[in-house]
Amino acid sequence: MIRALTGFSTRHAWKVLALWAVLGLALGALSPMLLGRVTQSQTGDFLPKSYDSAAALRIAEEEFGVKPEATTLTVLVARNDGKVLTDGDQRRIEAEAAELGKRRVTMPREEGEPAFLKPDRSQTPRVAPAMTAPDRSFELLSVALTGSAVDEGVQDIYRTFRDSARAKFAAVGMRTGFTGPLAEAADSADDNRVAALIVLLNVLVFRSVLAAVLPLLAVTVIGGVAAGAVAGAATLTGLRLDASTPGLISVVLLGIGVDYLLFLLFRFREHLRARPDQPAREAAAEVSGRVGTAITSAALTIVAAFATLGVASFGQFRSLGPAIAVAVLIMLLGSLTLMPALLAACGRKMFWPSRSLHREPQAGAAARYGAFVARRPMVLLLGSLALLGALAAGTAGIRMDYGQGGESRTAAAATAKEIARALPAGVSDPTTVYVTATDGGTLDPARLDGLARALAKTEGVGQVSGTVMNKNHRAARIDLFLTADPQSARARDLASGPVRATVAAHTPAGTSAHVGGTAAIFADISVAVDHDLTIVFPVAAALIALILLLLLRSLLAPLVLMLAVGLGFAATLGAATLLFQHVLDEPGVSFTLPLVLFLFVVALGTDYNILITDRIREEMHHPGPARAAVARAVRHTTPAVGTAGLVLAGSFATLATTPGSAQIAFALTLGILLSAVVLSLALVPALATLLGRALWWPLRPARRRTPTPPPTRVLVP
Repeated sequence: MIRALTGFSTRHAWKVLALWAVLGLALGALSPMLLGRVTQSQTGDFLPKSYDSAAALRIAEEEFGVKPEATTLTVLVARNDGKVLTDGDQRRIEAEAAELGKRRVTMPREEGEPAFLKPDRSQTPRVAPAMTAPDRSFELLSVALTGSAVDEGVQDIYRTFRDSARAKFAAVGMRTGFTGPLAEAADSADDNRVAALIVLLNVLVFRSVLAAVLPLLAVTVIGGVAAGAVAGAATLTGLRLDASTPGLISVVLLGIGVDYLLFLLFRFREHLRARPDQPAREAAAEVSGRVGTAITSAALTIVAAFATLGVASFGQFRSLGPAIAVAVLIMLLGSLTLMPALLAACGRKMFWPSRSLHREPQAGAAARYGAFVARRPMVLLLGSLALLGALAAGTAGIRMDYGQGGESRTAAAATAKEIARALPAGVSDPTTVYVTATDGGTLDPARLDGLARALAKTEGVGQVSGTVMNKNHRAARIDLFLTADPQSARARDLASGPVRATVAAHTPAGTSAHVGGTAAIFADISVAVDHDLTIVFPVAAALIALILLLLLRSLLAPLVLMLAVGLGFAATLGAATLLFQHVLDEPGVSFTLPLVLFLFVVALGTDYNILITDRIREEMHHPGPARAAVARAVRHTTPAVGTAGLVLAGSFATLATTPGSAQIAFALTLGILLSAVVLSLALVPALATLLGRALWWPLRPARRRTPTPPPTRVLVP
């Protein structure tokens, strides 16, 4: 089936290219609007309804009209001269705040940009005074905007509002500061430079204009189709995606898509050198059919790994897994159709102006390295195991951190620190206790005085606000300002421990109470994630092993690969633990890191192992000793695997510009490099050399009885 698909694509190359171009333009243009309809911004909305903080969210929405898609911004207003605020200053601040709350903020657009390409986030913010610092050094305003903090349109709205507020308060001698998740995300936004990295690497490797640019264009077209497919599937199934999912899908598709096209390009160039008289269209069909099998198996391992997230209880994982699985399937389809069509349409011009196709390539570093692997497999094996083992030892004493993963140096973070010097750290993001009447009666503050007094004396609670009733007095809200940063592990422990214990002990008869807010949500997420890890890991590993078994048709080879990627996973997690927990003295590693590493490093890293192992098996079908076969396989795959590994690692490295993603970026970058360089180009070839054809037990590759005559080559002096 794979050869039939690639063969059709190479025979009808221009029709296939035209079809993908139309689909890419149409779905790529519509996908932002479609994705905007199926994403939600509140992490707590992904929790199962049985969790305490999820119940608190429902009460907030139903009884207090809190919009689930709202994001809150805290604005600090102080005098320019540093003096304390007077009564007149406070009246002026409140008047300016009321004026800001009446103005509709229009989302800026580029000139000539079609409106349907980017959802319109224009809105009128809700602005209200929050509190004044005890020393009267500043006053805080609470600003509610609709939309996700990671939505570019919402960030544009925030920047427009921020500039307007600064100008208004500056006109009356006031300075402003802005903090909250939206301000942090907007301050940390940066350009993605991975495209330049891809083009640069391809120019250095192929010395060709088309080979440098076409991979990026092809992946961009397929990515647009994939985004539209994911949005369409989510719409049909009612699945809600996390707001960060589209960005994550883009990074994954960019990395693996360029990888797959690089695999094809390297093999296509090798094939054209060996058979200079063969028509390029035939060569493209032959190469695409041969490499397509390995690409299909590699893609299916990723699909299998992410599809297992569909059984997770945490909704963010449960939606992320199928979304990426659908996107990778679209990328696989593009790799078997669009990419072969590009090879057939461009032919030898793909490598213009390089003349490397017309001369015998000299034995370079890859050939020398392949010979070294064949001569010293035990040295390479022991060295790889020593490096991976030393890094894996770093997992000893690992702790999970449910904070944001490191200190931020943005303007928003500086404002948050200024607030924390005068008020409890949680003042900009309170933990909230919601109380509802269950006896058919109504509530009043006096009935809840005992609970409020008990909460004020609870460990870690810096301040308790007054009790707020809903319209029918059937529900009440009590805001708590914790002494710890709401994003920190300390706040999570306080919300799940002392605060919930106090609520359970002092909730009046005839009422029920639930604890909500960021700290409480993360406390519940920690429980859900711990549960999901025990399910996802073994299921994903079993599916990947089954795919390897079907591809390699061997019992020993899949076992070797699974042990290798397992060691790579442990080494990457250990390195992250050593750096962030022990060297940088952070509270621990991000709670999502083990799952993300398992899915990305194990699934994506298996791509390289599949490529090298499939080539080793192919070479072992030729006459000669197994060591020579491994040397040839390493020589031909080292440039492809090395370049692809750098591209994918570079893609993940760009995540470091995202707030709180330093650990994820470091671990994924290192994990891919370890998978490509240490596992695929050192550990696996060394084991293949030592085991020989026994690696394919119980079905060993049979040697061809007569050697294939060497192909004729055209040599250009």
